Amino acid sequence: MIKAVIFDLDDTLISEHEYIKSGYKFISNLLSKKLNRDPKELYELLITLFSQSPKNVFNRLHDLLEINYTQNDILKLVEEYRNHYPTIEFFEDVIPCLNYLRMKEIKLGIITDGYAVSQRKKLEAVNANCYFDEIIVTDEIGREFWKPHPKAFELMKEKLGIGFEEMIYVGDNPQKDFYIGSVFPITTVRVYREGVYSKSGYLNDIRENYSIQSLKELESIIESEN
Repeated sequence: MIKAVIFDLDDTLISEHEYIKSGYKFISNLLSKKLNRDPKELYELLITLFSQSPKNVFNRLHDLLEINYTQNDILKLVEEYRNHYPTIEFFEDVIPCLNYLRMKEIKLGIITDGYAVSQRKKLEAVNANCYFDEIIVTDEIGREFWKPHPKAFELMKEKLGIGFEEMIYVGDNPQKDFYIGSVFPITTVRVYREGVYSKSGYLNDIRENYSIQSLKELESIIESEN
């Protein structure tokens, strides 16, 4: 019987692309004062550069504008980006799904990778603490414990007081979210978000137990498992 559903955060519950856009808008406003440039122009340049490659976007912006900079200047921008309070929302299928699970008296959790300060800002922005019983940011227990390491799932099991066989884990990344199904008897579900990991292979070819296009489909999975 399923007693808990644990979710990944980025591109499962919220859009990482919307987070990036929020961060670039914040940085554009900061830089517009320093560089005496239109923030909209800077934002569009950042988005264009990111679409070409997600690497060294701030460096490449300065290069494009022919502005001298130091590595310390870039590190400060990265810190500002990670610390900004994002303008983001849950995907539209999230709250109805959480309400259904609550109605079924199923416990709710999140296990998320990423820099702790950024992940906590995201969680705060969507009021995650109001919906979830337990939240584990793997960076807070150690970078070596980011998924696919099983430690966060062991901690979640202890925190919720359930067995692995009573847990569903919902994620989107085939490189790290479903390998846990080969370690513990956790039922894994892949939610497909438009344009996300559409061409990525699976870690050790370990696949999910179920795949869905919307969290609405979790209802039938819960019914079949219970």
